[in-house]
Amino acid sequence: MSAAALAVVVVVVFFLALYLLQRYGDLRRQQRMVLLGTLLSWYLCFLIVFILPLDVSTTIYKQCILDNGNQPSPSYARSGAFSRVGRIKTALIENAIYYGTYLLIFISLLIYVAAHPQWQLSWRQLQTIGITAANTWGLFLLVLLLGYGLVEIPRSYWLLSSYDYLLAKTYFKAAKVATEKASAEENLADVMEEVAGVHEAIRFNHGLRKCVDTIIGKCPAEYQEELVRNAESSRGEQNVLPTKGGLFKLHKKVISAVQRQGQTLVQWSILLEQAFHLEDVAKSQSSPLRHFTHSFPSEQNHGWVRRFIYTPTVEWYWECVCRQGFYRLLAVLLCLLSAAVVWSECTFFSTHPVLSLFAVFVQLAEKHHNYICIEMACFVSILFLCFCVYSTVFRIRVFNYYYLVPHHQTDAYSLQFSGMLFCRLTPPLCLNFLGLIHMDSAISHQDRIQTSYTSIMGSMSVLYFISDGFYIYYPMLVLLLCFATYYSLGSRCLNLLGFHQYITDDHLTSDLVDEGKEHIRRERRKRQKAEDGENRRWAWRDRYGAQEGAGRSRAGYTEINDDQSSPVTETKNSVITFRRDGEEEDEQHRSLLRDHYSDEGSPNRRSTGGRYLSLSPSRAGIFDDV
Repeated sequence: MSAAALAVVVVVVFFLALYLLQRYGDLRRQQRMVLLGTLLSWYLCFLIVFILPLDVSTTIYKQCILDNGNQPSPSYARSGAFSRVGRIKTALIENAIYYGTYLLIFISLLIYVAAHPQWQLSWRQLQTIGITAANTWGLFLLVLLLGYGLVEIPRSYWLLSSYDYLLAKTYFKAAKVATEKASAEENLADVMEEVAGVHEAIRFNHGLRKCVDTIIGKCPAEYQEELVRNAESSRGEQNVLPTKGGLFKLHKKVISAVQRQGQTLVQWSILLEQAFHLEDVAKSQSSPLRHFTHSFPSEQNHGWVRRFIYTPTVEWYWECVCRQGFYRLLAVLLCLLSAAVVWSECTFFSTHPVLSLFAVFVQLAEKHHNYICIEMACFVSILFLCFCVYSTVFRIRVFNYYYLVPHHQTDAYSLQFSGMLFCRLTPPLCLNFLGLIHMDSAISHQDRIQTSYTSIMGSMSVLYFISDGFYIYYPMLVLLLCFATYYSLGSRCLNLLGFHQYITDDHLTSDLVDEGKEHIRRERRKRQKAEDGENRRWAWRDRYGAQEGAGRSRAGYTEINDDQSSPVTETKNSVITFRRDGEEEDEQHRSLLRDHYSDEGSPNRRSTGGRYLSLSPSRAGIFDDV
């Protein structure tokens, strides 16, 4: 194994794991033990996967020479206890049920081996039984996730070439997220009412006041200010004192409600940006100018990349010309890889003749002693397997308990649970890959040097009904899971149970698409009004800056056409707020254009063809605090 290649792999994998942790976690706010445990689990899993091709080529090289001569528990992070001992106690209770399944499998295998007359238990065999129990559970999950990813990954990239599909699905998601956002805000308000009651009941001289202060510290800033004001206005009221157990539950509810509300806000903003971008693409495709136009150019990143490389012309050619063909070609390549994996999973037990395509490629390169081709073939193969499995881990959602949300919004429980899933899936994934290329002696039944991985992890040849039965025939179920995923049987079942999924031939999906489209249209109008108002504000500052500095003695007028969307035509006594980078916080929000609907004393107003809005400082005092 090349030391240089190993060093490059170690460094690259570390930064890959660190990037994913920075994208999904919050490095500044979350607990250091949570971040360290998640980073360690992701890093080790990725490292094993990336080193395995080097291990395979090294083992084949040695064979040719011979022939020629635990991390912290998620329940700990989600516990509502205020002390470390309390969190550990809660985690032990909740994990006893989860890890009981592993213990049950281990005891069953132990009894089977002990009752067999030809076997004598040794420490090595006990170690193999423990690894087998873990890999059996991991293989069960692996086949489920792999069967979904082998179909969904190529199909998703094919559908990425269709803007109509993407826009309709974005509208569908917007309708669902809008409902979730409203529910999260309502739940947070209810929890804050409970916190307010506890805050009023437990005074500062009470023994549980420290726990209450901890709970209040987890609340949003605006609710904390409101709690202080309400406490000052209700000094004489008496409330029922809560117990310490009640405070534990309330603490847990506050953490969950605040986290959920933040997640829905981030998801909503992401969906808005996606919908606006897809609508801009649809407009640019029908435009005769080969120039991509954004609806809100002020919100785009105007860095040197967009100024010199990814210009509006380059963006137009990518979005309107090249993107569709690129994603369809990528989808075809991924589909071929998926077909090769499915075929190999169903035939890798056959060694004479060799039917597994991956084993054929590796053995062909082995005959020519081409170790670089062996490493590349193994790297591409296991990388695709990992992509199908791990991307599914990042996509799945178990209600609100497990969900990986980007932009630093993933809670500690989901981060640690994902790390546990990676640790459960990586060993059986590697063993399955070694079986596909016939490098596992338990599958190929060949007398050859073991890889470093199997020499450390052990072989399941001790348990024949596992190595010759479950381990060989269970992966064939991936074919049935691929058919189920292709026909969206899982999504249809969830839809029948009330968990709405995007299904193109369902009438409820069409209703949600229309609802989401209305939400996006409403948000677009709000942003357009805000941007128009900001542009008008800067126009006023450029035109009348000198008059404002001279004493604001002159009235200014601006003409607004009837066909222009203006924020001043919507609401009486409207207040328009603007923001500018570099200004102080107290100078960012100013009131403009007040009382423009008042008919009395408005001689400078027109009603047709265009209207003049009086901005006289003597009437509205519009520049009094600018």
